[in-house]
Amino acid sequence: MTKHCVAVDIGASSGRLIAGHIENGTLQLQEVHRFENKIVQKGNHFCWEVDTLFAEIKKGIHKCRELGLQPESIGIDTWAVDFVLLDEDGNPLTDAVSYRDPRTDGMMEEVFNIISKERLYLETGIQFQKFNTIYQLYALKQSNPEILEKAKAFLMIPEYFNYLLTGKKANEYTNATSTQLVNAFTKKWDKELLGQLGINPDVFQDIQMPKTILGNLTEELVEEFGFDMKVVLPATHDTGSAVLSVPSLEDTIYISSGTWSLIGVENPFPICVPKALDYNFTNEGGMDYRYRFLKNIMGLWMIQEVRRNYNNQYSFAELVQLAQEAADFRSIVNVDDARFLKPDNMIKAIQNYCRETEQAVPSTVGEVAKCVFDSLVASYEKAIGEIKEIFEKEFKTIHIIGGGCQNELLNQKIADATNKTVYAGPVEATAIGNLVAQLMALGEIDSLNEARELIQQSFEVKTFEKIEACIN
Repeated sequence: MTKHCVAVDIGASSGRLIAGHIENGTLQLQEVHRFENKIVQKGNHFCWEVDTLFAEIKKGIHKCRELGLQPESIGIDTWAVDFVLLDEDGNPLTDAVSYRDPRTDGMMEEVFNIISKERLYLETGIQFQKFNTIYQLYALKQSNPEILEKAKAFLMIPEYFNYLLTGKKANEYTNATSTQLVNAFTKKWDKELLGQLGINPDVFQDIQMPKTILGNLTEELVEEFGFDMKVVLPATHDTGSAVLSVPSLEDTIYISSGTWSLIGVENPFPICVPKALDYNFTNEGGMDYRYRFLKNIMGLWMIQEVRRNYNNQYSFAELVQLAQEAADFRSIVNVDDARFLKPDNMIKAIQNYCRETEQAVPSTVGEVAKCVFDSLVASYEKAIGEIKEIFEKEFKTIHIIGGGCQNELLNQKIADATNKTVYAGPVEATAIGNLVAQLMALGEIDSLNEARELIQQSFEVKTFEKIEACIN
């Protein structure tokens, strides 16, 4: 009997439930439900509406039944670093504060006064970003220590949804590593680091690996949905799931392109050398204890915000077209400048940066869009050079996955700038990676290599080569 699985994939701006099954040697997808996600202000903080998101997950499960689907399993992935703390009765102690909230301003430097930057990197191998979980927890300890004292369980966002589905608490490996609190070599919570920061290690759960079957739905949910299913842990960090769907990782650099751009390579061991620290690369956990050696770069969030600032009057396709028409505009910005993390107005932030750096200031829609795309390409080119330097080898290809791989202008610009062959696709990379993890857990796929072969057979991948400049 064909086994259907459902991937719940929630990103910073939207979420969806996608059903999948294997048929005639290919992976077949069916979108079941799509919904919006956004940050809202609650009191003094920017937060995620986790109750609304869980209601949307349940709505999608109800739609499965309406479509005649009887899923064997469900798996949830989301963005990283954010979390929920539960009290002794299993109720949230706070709202789910977003990584874009300014509460972590200055916290990284305070932590460095307790634990040196070099030691923190040597032990965890994780990129320094001011919103990492370690700095969020330290900020909470500074502002509301009583909340940490009451906390009995720490769950990251997908883990909290798993708890609501099953009643079981568990931390999953790929997402746990993003906290900068997991030792890269023992692959366990680093209790010594936690102790030095005054954070109770007992709130953390045992770390479970992707492909773990967490359990079945609670009795109440079985009654509500009219059927039961297994809750399986995929790589719950969306980038961890996305990278699983790169059809081939032999001598290739991947870019998981969405709200963020994650650029790197898959590696069998962590690289915590000084040069990797200097270039601020991370070693995030992956399937089967592989490591995603990558750099987290600002991504399409910038163009999403530009579009919003123009009151959504232009489609993304129109922004690409307008950028092409502004071919002569040349200014670029440092996309990782902190001002672009959550500005009041992205267009003004871009214009101010150009003004401060004595570059031409973009004024038309096309100039602003081209500035964003060119700036992203410049950041990719720089990161690729750093990867080459660290690995002391040449990578001939770049594989772009995720929603951003549909931006053919950006794909071509990357091929032109790097002089490498660019492969683009699959689009639904994260959901695909989520689904194959479930299918492995259910015994439908034997290995990750087999999963990647299946993906290669199932989805279109476009190729982009450098366009040689015309010589007059």
